[in-house]
Amino acid sequence: MQDGADTLTGGCHCGAIRYAMPRAVEHNALCHCRDCRRHAGAPMVGWAMVAAEAVQITGTPATYHSSEHGRRQFCRDCGTGLFYRNAAVLPGMLDIQTGTLDDPDAMPPTAHIQTAERLGWMGEAHALPSFARFPGPPVTEP
Repeated sequence: MQDGADTLTGGCHCGAIRYAMPRAVEHNALCHCRDCRRHAGAPMVGWAMVAAEAVQITGTPATYHSSEHGRRQFCRDCGTGLFYRNAAVLPGMLDIQTGTLDDPDAMPPTAHIQTAERLGWMGEAHALPSFARFPGPPVTEP
């Protein structure tokens, strides 16, 4: 799979699962809900929603029933979270974690969602010091 004029590609960390998705999406947002945070182990997760039939997936993601209707799909081998489906609320739609795109900069988020559940300290996270690489003394190999 290769990025094209109308498509973007991505996949899991180990490469067992790959996908191609359209560049045109229904929404592209950073989600702050507790469910996303807990599943990803991160303070927020980037998602792009598209029609499920418009996505080509190679490999077989495992499925976790994260709520009554929510289905999270991930790579069974490396654990990378990839997709979310909720047929009861959004039939026929697929959310794709934009951090798994080969070029995540190709799809910058356009909104924050579920901010009622946002971590309190995220409001000031932009003010934290920034380092081009991990700060501190050099790490030496044994």
